[in-house]
Amino acid sequence: MEKDSENKPAGKNVSRRDLLKVGAALLGVTGLTQFVGLNTLKVRASETIDEGGRKWGMLIDINKCIGCNYCTYACQAINNLADDMLYNVVTAEETQSGEEFFLSRPCMQCAEAPCVHVCPVEATYYRPDGIVAMNYDRCIGCRYCQVACPYGARVFNWKEPIELSPKVPDFGTPELKNRPRGVVEKCHFCSHRIDEGLENGLTPGVDAQATPACVVVCPTNARIFGDTNDPQSPISIARAEATVTLRLREELSTEPRVYYIPPNPKPETQEEAGS
Repeated sequence: MEKDSENKPAGKNVSRRDLLKVGAALLGVTGLTQFVGLNTLKVRASETIDEGGRKWGMLIDINKCIGCNYCTYACQAINNLADDMLYNVVTAEETQSGEEFFLSRPCMQCAEAPCVHVCPVEATYYRPDGIVAMNYDRCIGCRYCQVACPYGARVFNWKEPIELSPKVPDFGTPELKNRPRGVVEKCHFCSHRIDEGLENGLTPGVDAQATPACVVVCPTNARIFGDTNDPQSPISIARAEATVTLRLREELSTEPRVYYIPPNPKPETQEEAGS
C-alpha cells in the first residue's frame, strides 16, 4: 500500500512515533513482536480495488472507542460464547506521549490469509465477498491456522459448548448453533446477518439487521462497516474523509480488511508549548 506524502491542511498530524506506538500496541497482543511493521495510508482513487462483487470491510476509529467492551459482549451473545472464548479483544494502550486509548481487534479478514494457506483440510476458506470463513464440520483441530495467524484472532474450543452465554440477554441472543468441541473459532463479520440481510433487500453497514453485531451495539459509532468496492458505502466514505488510516502488518502482504483511524494527538497546552 502506498504511503502518503500529504496531509489534509485542517487536521492535526499524528506523529510517526505515535503511529508506531499504536502499531506496536496492536501487534503486542499477539506476542509476535518480531514482525512489527506498520504503514500509514489514505484512500485515493488509485488504491487497489478487489475484483468481483462486494468485499466487506470494517473501519475502527480509535478516537471514538471508550473501552466499554460492548462490541465484545454483543459478539459473545450472538455467537453464544463463553467468557474465555473471545472473537474480539479490547485492550487499553498508551501513545508514545502517554495518552491512553483503547484498541479493539476482531479478525482482520485478510485477502491473503495465512490461516487459509496452512489449513490441510480446507476448513478455512475465502467466501466470494472476501470474508474468511470456517467449515466446522471439516476442521480437525490441528490449530495450524491459529499458529499461522499473525493477529492472534483465533481461539480453540477446548470445552463442550455452553448452554447459554453469560452475555445473553443483555447484549443479544444466540443467532448461530454452537460449534463442537475441538475446533478453532473466530470472528466472521456476522456473515449470517449479511447473507440474510441481502436476501431481504437490506444493506450491510446501513441496516442494523444486516450489519455485524459489534458495529450495531457500539454506543459511540467507533465501528463502520460496508462494501469497500462501493464508493458510496459507509466505510468507503469514512475512509475517504479520514486524514490517515492504518492497517496491521502490511509488510506481510496479508491485506487486512480491517482499518484503523489512529488516535489524534492531545493538543499542547501553553505551558507545554513554551517548555
